[in-house]
Amino acid sequence: MKGYRQKMMRRSLPLYIMILPGILLVLIYHYIPMAGITMAFQNFIPAKGLFGGQTWVGLDNFKFAFQLKEMWRAVRNTVLISMGKIILSLVFPLIVSLMLNEIRKLAFKRTVQTIIYLPFFMSWVLLSVMMRDMLSTTGIFNAIISMLGGKPVFFLGDNKVFPWVLIISDTWKNFGYNTIIYLAALTSVDPTLYESAVMDGAGRWKQTTHITIPCISTTIVLLAVLSLGSIFNAGFDQIFNLYNPVVYESGDIIDTLVYRMGLINVQFSLSAAIGVMKSIVSCLLIAISYFLASRYANYRIF
Repeated sequence: MKGYRQKMMRRSLPLYIMILPGILLVLIYHYIPMAGITMAFQNFIPAKGLFGGQTWVGLDNFKFAFQLKEMWRAVRNTVLISMGKIILSLVFPLIVSLMLNEIRKLAFKRTVQTIIYLPFFMSWVLLSVMMRDMLSTTGIFNAIISMLGGKPVFFLGDNKVFPWVLIISDTWKNFGYNTIIYLAALTSVDPTLYESAVMDGAGRWKQTTHITIPCISTTIVLLAVLSLGSIFNAGFDQIFNLYNPVVYESGDIIDTLVYRMGLINVQFSLSAAIGVMKSIVSCLLIAISYFLASRYANYRIF
């Protein structure tokens, strides 16, 4: 038995070496920085270092954070924007996947898939520059609106419009990649079910609603449940590159608030406290989402 284990260890050694860089990155950028959580319980002064000479204030920073209207505004915006992104990221890729599944010309299907996948591999730094040009008052979208007789819309400066810009642009960027999951699920549908449905006189719409969607319903439920864990992550990269003080009322989320308080306003302790509260709630949501996934979609990690 011991020799067998040693043999398996030698065979698996290249795999362990392969994942070593990923483990080091996780340790360096995720676990080691967790020492900064102590700032949430201190009146942190950078000149004194992280542990030496700091004044411990207990839960005072958390109490003060709860009194900030900016924090509750950020929580509201985070939840609303995240929910919008989650709903569209579930529905729109499903619709596109069903449409792609009906295409019989393989070359055309692959071309469409490649085109819709491309935005996923582009960073928000690049996309934000493009969007600022297209959504400006003299951009292509306002030019089309003016041609149709409408008034120009200040997409990136209107608090009513800006959240929709975030939700729709995020869906456009990621839906191509999300269709991969649905297309993979569609390959598991038994073709004989469609043959039986055709013999019974069912059209394409009936086949979709009575065979295709029910057969991949487990995948849909799984993705919906697992999305609950990210409800407090509304997309820092996207919002940071697109928002401005004019739209803080509807576009400021928890992550951007923590960034401004910590790195711009130098309120390290307060920003750390808000970040800790967000992490605790996110951890609870992830635990709940995996419980629901195990209960209703039979999904387990271990």
